[in-house]
Amino acid sequence: MATFLYKLGRLAFRRRHFAALIWVALLTLAGVGAASAPAAGNTSFSIPGTEAQKAFDLLEQRFPGMSADGATARVVFKAPSGEKMTDAAHKATVGKTVKELKSGSEVVSVADPYTGHAVSKDGTVAYASVKYKVSGMELEDPSRDALKEAAQDARDAGLTVEIGGDALNATPETGSSEIIGIAIAAVVLVITFGSLLAAGFPLLTAIIGVGIGVSTITALASALDLGTTTSTLASMIGLAVGIDYALFIVSRYRAELAEGRDREDAAGRAVGTAGSAVVFAGLTVVIALVGLSVVNIPMLTKMGIAAAGTVAIAVLIALTLIPALLGYAGRRVKPAGEKSKLLGGGRTPKKPGRPNMGTRWASFVVRRPVAVLLLGVIGLGAAAVPATSLELGLPDDGSQPVSTTQRRAYDLLSEGFGPGFNGPLMIVVDAKGSDDPKAAFTKVGDEIKGLKDVVTVTPAAPNKAGDTATITVVPDSKPSSTTTEDLVHAIRGKGADITSATDAKVLVTGSTAMNIDVSQKLNDALLPYLALVVGLAFLLLIVVFRSILVPLKAALGFLLSVMAALGAVVAVFQWGWLSGLMNVEETGPVMSMMPIFMVGVVSGLAMDYEVFLVTRMREAYVHGEKPNQAVVTGFKHGARVVTAAAVIMIAVFSGFIGSSESMVKMIGFGLAIAVLFDAFLVRMAIVPAVLALLGKKAWWLPKWLDRVLPNVDVEGEGLLTEPDRRDADPEGERELVRA
Repeated sequence: MATFLYKLGRLAFRRRHFAALIWVALLTLAGVGAASAPAAGNTSFSIPGTEAQKAFDLLEQRFPGMSADGATARVVFKAPSGEKMTDAAHKATVGKTVKELKSGSEVVSVADPYTGHAVSKDGTVAYASVKYKVSGMELEDPSRDALKEAAQDARDAGLTVEIGGDALNATPETGSSEIIGIAIAAVVLVITFGSLLAAGFPLLTAIIGVGIGVSTITALASALDLGTTTSTLASMIGLAVGIDYALFIVSRYRAELAEGRDREDAAGRAVGTAGSAVVFAGLTVVIALVGLSVVNIPMLTKMGIAAAGTVAIAVLIALTLIPALLGYAGRRVKPAGEKSKLLGGGRTPKKPGRPNMGTRWASFVVRRPVAVLLLGVIGLGAAAVPATSLELGLPDDGSQPVSTTQRRAYDLLSEGFGPGFNGPLMIVVDAKGSDDPKAAFTKVGDEIKGLKDVVTVTPAAPNKAGDTATITVVPDSKPSSTTTEDLVHAIRGKGADITSATDAKVLVTGSTAMNIDVSQKLNDALLPYLALVVGLAFLLLIVVFRSILVPLKAALGFLLSVMAALGAVVAVFQWGWLSGLMNVEETGPVMSMMPIFMVGVVSGLAMDYEVFLVTRMREAYVHGEKPNQAVVTGFKHGARVVTAAAVIMIAVFSGFIGSSESMVKMIGFGLAIAVLFDAFLVRMAIVPAVLALLGKKAWWLPKWLDRVLPNVDVEGEGLLTEPDRRDADPEGERELVRA
């Protein structure tokens, strides 16, 4: 592989106009496609195999035109202090608002508060339910505008009016902190390279890669039903890995220049060595993201595949566009150790020959491996302790910022009707096989009334055929509470008895039940997914490092990082530690996707640092150095770059903490803290300590396995036999084109 990539790097360097033109053309094509594509709707939240989804599907069949998955809105009214919603003037205002709402072309129905028993007992709060034909993000702007205008008219009449539900779903805002993250990355690159030009290459190529990836997602969003979170995730991961991959290749290029190689050969060797590491690091990230499809949640599968595509683009750009840009830069990119004149180049070092920080740190770890290993493991273990009290759920309007109308509507409904009113359960009774459907409907209602945590059970509402009915159950607890989850399980437990007595099937659905089913599905898939991702990464690293213990150590270190990061997420988003600093306005259960998502993404990112750092060590070991000296050599050449890469990733991910959407905020924080733990505690401390303790055993591989494994030559050993000459390869170019 190193030889092939060496030739690819030299070809891109020499034919730089052609390489640059290809990527500019792809960016233009993706941009045109995004601009001309129809607007995307929200990702459909179908969860195959769950009871809640089966109930939705049944409703579509038995209640045609009901639009079970259509958008909903609750327009909540509150009377001024000392007045009630039953006052004549307020009733007239609400009646006018209901009439306005009914006039919408996408509206299915609007329930009047006074005929639908939607006025609180104390008379201060009332609400009108609006049902639409299409999902929240598929609503046309005139429908949203009409909803807002109707609410504003009622406000002008003296009422407090807020709007809940998913009809006002909007694209999340990330805020200025995302730009700050990119600015920090730029500063780190300038410090690392000592050159504005060299620092600009990773940023430029990462932005081009993300531009192509996100534009392609936007162009395909309508056809493939991709939601807004899909492009946010792709840009988050694509930007981070795009900068990092380019950073490693540019750093290796400067190191090759420092060894006296000509620029074309240096570009080829940088792509052949660091580029090999980039390929395998990118492959681990792609495996982890595509592996999300095993969970069988369509939204998660699409997010993973879209992000994996953006990572693949980042790898290809690093291998081809970076050497092309280095060809354009010429002598303006200095060898390692030299700075541009603008940043202090040409000055005499104060202490020539002094070992760099990476060398000094690695030498310290090699001398005291047991102490460093114990401190690292104990520190990560302490950070992981909060994960033992992890509670999972999915965000609802109660997790929105208090500045939003959705959150204020949620609070008003809780105040007027109780917290469970924000998450009613829909019971679907399928009595098609029953001899007495009406008796079955009545029995279901009576059985549910006798359960704990039930406030209201509405009478059964049958369809025209009379073989299926819906019953609404209002719990006493808020939607995300464990008490409500217990109630859902209790109703489903009663359903088995009802079926045996009446031959009627009982299904529980609604957004609350769907969230519970999603959480359960994710929990059930976590261990198989973990085994798949870690197992494949382990096998891949065996091929890369030709060792058993090094990949095993990498996998165990990754598990430590994930557990510690989950502990930090629990501490902030569930316990409320530092919640003010993170602008977390409402603590509660951790998003149910978080554990499995972090396993997928962090496993790939963790292997990045493992590959980049340890390949340098193996390269030194293969070339004859003793094991401990190879560890020090690996840090001498790789620690500065890996540190810069980690700081950049942390900065980019931290930029998404400013998002207005709780899901994006939590993902940004979780990934940033995971990279912090993995890069600085696991890879920079635990890894060299373990390798120092293992010595030569770290690189042991059974002879039979050594014969079976393909030799991918990540270290570039095959390049040692390549002739060092400028005119190396018209023939090589033709061979590459044929390949």
